[in-house]
Amino acid sequence: MNESSIVDSALPISIRGLTKQYGQLYALDTVDLDIKSGEFLTLLGPSGSGKTTLLMAIAGFNRPDAGSIRFGDKEMILTPPHKREVGMVFQSYALFPHMSVAENIAYPLKLRRVNKSERRERVNKALDTVQLSGLGERHIDQLSGGQRQRVALARAFVFEPRILLMDEPLSALDKKLRERMQIELKDLHRQLGVTTVYVTHDQREALTMSDRIAVIDNGQLMQVDAPQVIYNQPSNAFVADFIGESTMIPLKRTGNELFVGDERVSSVPDTPAETDWSLVIRPERLMVEPGTADRDSTLFFNGTVKESVFQGETALLLVVLDDGTEVSVRSSTGTATPGITANPGSQVQLAIFRRDIIVVPTGNSQR
Repeated sequence: MNESSIVDSALPISIRGLTKQYGQLYALDTVDLDIKSGEFLTLLGPSGSGKTTLLMAIAGFNRPDAGSIRFGDKEMILTPPHKREVGMVFQSYALFPHMSVAENIAYPLKLRRVNKSERRERVNKALDTVQLSGLGERHIDQLSGGQRQRVALARAFVFEPRILLMDEPLSALDKKLRERMQIELKDLHRQLGVTTVYVTHDQREALTMSDRIAVIDNGQLMQVDAPQVIYNQPSNAFVADFIGESTMIPLKRTGNELFVGDERVSSVPDTPAETDWSLVIRPERLMVEPGTADRDSTLFFNGTVKESVFQGETALLLVVLDDGTEVSVRSSTGTATPGITANPGSQVQLAIFRRDIIVVPTGNSQR
């Protein structure tokens, strides 16, 4: 397989006004999205958010009610799936049990009438790429879950597609294998350079693998950004709450200033006076018993320990603040964090550096 030709043929995807309705439900609600050539973009959202509907529209397996999907400069809305030249990896892998590993991988080449000697060469290179060299004659039922996933991947890219689509391909694997395969998939994408659209509901998976993440809810894109931006600068309360662990604390607004209790938190840009704002607290950014931290650079909270939980590499402290809000504090068990193992009922002071403060408008746009 000529990897450089895959890189050269990778295409951008341009989506405009994509809409799909089922009765009164908008599975996709006027979606606009640009996916760069060679990019790994993840569609992330809860069950029923519209992420798989969007992926299947790109693949051609469902027809949107309105809108445009372009691969490069070519409109694809009316193009049937088999003529879109996209590789597809399904959640179930969809491998043929009566075929060997090599026969499964060769199947797309056979459909395209690639001659036998070239098929053999491409299959061997694909097996080598997914680290399955020497296993071509095995039957599918002789493979582990991780090996089957690699076969499905090899079959998806062996015919050198311009675009690769993946629908939760790691969801059937156990946690340890899934995390290892995330790194392998990221490395494979780096080798192939093909434009990749990946669907998952697993936030950590999306953060680990993606060049950019498109967070979707109720058929609408909530935010499209790099993983670090999505995590550190969420654009609204849905994204802040969905990505990672977080606690939302409502803020009081006076003019363009936001307060928690009597403590000023930050300024906000000019927005309608009725816009509500919340403080987003990430567990790993809270400090317990911060000691000499100064008020100019630090925001303080007082509370009562509800529970202290040992979780292996981390410890979790659940604290009820004086206003009744429950927050989590997470710390590595390899560090001596004061108060992280405090007993239930203990009074503690928590703090967060002002530079780590995240504020977001609450609510999101819906029909």
